[in-house]
Amino acid sequence: MKQSVAFIIPAYNEATVIQGVIKDLIKSAKKESFNFEVVVIDDGSKDATLNEAKKGGATVIRHILNSGSGGATATGLSYAQQNDFFIAATLDADGQHKASDVINGVNLLLNNKSTADLLIGSRLIDSSGMSRVKILGNKGLSFITKLIFGVSVTDSQSGLRIYSRNALDNLKWKTSGFEFCSEMLWRADQLNLKIEEYPIEAIYSDYSKGKGQNNWNAFNIVKSLIKRRFVEVFGE
Repeated sequence: MKQSVAFIIPAYNEATVIQGVIKDLIKSAKKESFNFEVVVIDDGSKDATLNEAKKGGATVIRHILNSGSGGATATGLSYAQQNDFFIAATLDADGQHKASDVINGVNLLLNNKSTADLLIGSRLIDSSGMSRVKILGNKGLSFITKLIFGVSVTDSQSGLRIYSRNALDNLKWKTSGFEFCSEMLWRADQLNLKIEEYPIEAIYSDYSKGKGQNNWNAFNIVKSLIKRRFVEVFGE
């Protein structure tokens, strides 16, 4: 019996690139032996992301209001869990991740080459292609993640993640912005889920450079993480 994989793509105002991202992923996945579905979470986009994602061949779940990257990811993983997918993979909508890297991560779990519950595609195992500014920002947030939550990974902010069925059934978080990337690791550690990383290539086009996090936003992420940790230790 073929295993089923859900590819989850949270998207906000990505109309110019989302169709290409979906088509590249479908083209690569069709060569594999597993069943799959590409699911785009249109997180309250104000452009044509919804229509472009449908044209690309994805199932689209639309948020009426923008809920943030963490909220959109939670919706996608909930869909995968409720529809009995064996594993799920999340990736960014801006074309930052190679389809082959996503597929490689999926196959590591399907072929039992990794026993992880949460497998993270790390851009920092080999940081070729990343700017020094982004390397510094990502390493800084990974250090903060270890300092606050005690979880050590090289790339705590990577959006390319593969989730086992155990993770789909149990992994939850409370933040909705980019800080969810670090909180997810904390929650996984609390649940004794196994966290591993594998190397991926960083692709930064002019378009993707203008999207996502920047190092100034990192300060807001750190403040949110410290607040979340404080609340759980000392109460509201």
